[in-house]
Amino acid sequence: MKKEEIIQKGNIKREEITKKEEIIKKFQGKRILVIGDIMLDKYVWGSVERISPEAPVPVLTVSREVYVPGGAANVACNIKSLKGTSVMVGIIGNDEAGEKLKSSLKDKGVDTSGIFVDDTRPTITKIRFVAEKRTQQLIRIDYESRHLINDKLQKKIIEFVSSCATKFDAILFEDYDKGMLQTNLIKKLLNIFKNKIITVDPKFDNFFAYEGVTLFKPNKYELERAIGEKINPNNIESICKKVRKQLNCKAVLLTMGKEGMLLVDSAGAYKIPAKVREVYDETAAGDAAIAGTTIALATNASLIESAGIGNIVAGIEVSKFGTVPVTYEELLKDIRN
Repeated sequence: MKKEEIIQKGNIKREEITKKEEIIKKFQGKRILVIGDIMLDKYVWGSVERISPEAPVPVLTVSREVYVPGGAANVACNIKSLKGTSVMVGIIGNDEAGEKLKSSLKDKGVDTSGIFVDDTRPTITKIRFVAEKRTQQLIRIDYESRHLINDKLQKKIIEFVSSCATKFDAILFEDYDKGMLQTNLIKKLLNIFKNKIITVDPKFDNFFAYEGVTLFKPNKYELERAIGEKINPNNIESICKKVRKQLNCKAVLLTMGKEGMLLVDSAGAYKIPAKVREVYDETAAGDAAIAGTTIALATNASLIESAGIGNIVAGIEVSKFGTVPVTYEELLKDIRN
């Protein structure tokens, strides 16, 4: 490579870094409304020194227990830790786990005024048992009920959202198919948010309910299951274009793990490669990606710029163990490096 080409590439790289810094410096104060299935993640840490005499399973001697917000609540925490302002809309049960989740969100600076109690279900709780020496997850236990919320709770959600819809720079739907979000409610909420930036991290049940949104972010597995077709390098662009047309959305952002992302909008398709990292744990990478992308869009960054930042945030997340939000300082440092 010629010296002039090296200098030119170096200048382009510096310009990219400067542009990303300018975008993330605008994160502070951006208000994001997060709507979706909230969970409590519990980590039970301990040591494993022997196998149980009762069954061929390890015996975990517990040393500590940690509770953190999970699911859509983790997305709200990521928004907050990136220096945005997040308001959470979700459902908890009338139980101790629900109180722990709400208290944890408040401690992290997330507005919980949109969280409502459903007496007919437990708070969704995921318990992970982890061996400390190797940071190895031994087993996960889930407590949940996935039945749809009733009309009374739907009405409360709609009334709350209607009362504050104009206050937000962007709306984020985090759908885990746990019963809070359903087609009828989604359509009513989307109607409230006309002319707003709306991003969606979908699952399966409501996959095609999010018509007219700004950005729709499935992962590869979710997309394959929704369309009933395997994705390969030859059909990936055409499938994303087809989904974009069916949803009438501005862009589809397909996340593909270590293969990076593919953004498809009206101008074409753009591959966003993943940065080579030591992957520690892929838990919550999707949460981090949609949080970073959404808050960047709220600054009026372009779709490709926002997706690029979301890609970086997700990359930082996989280098951590467990459900741990990415901070503004971590993002700034990673961009500069």
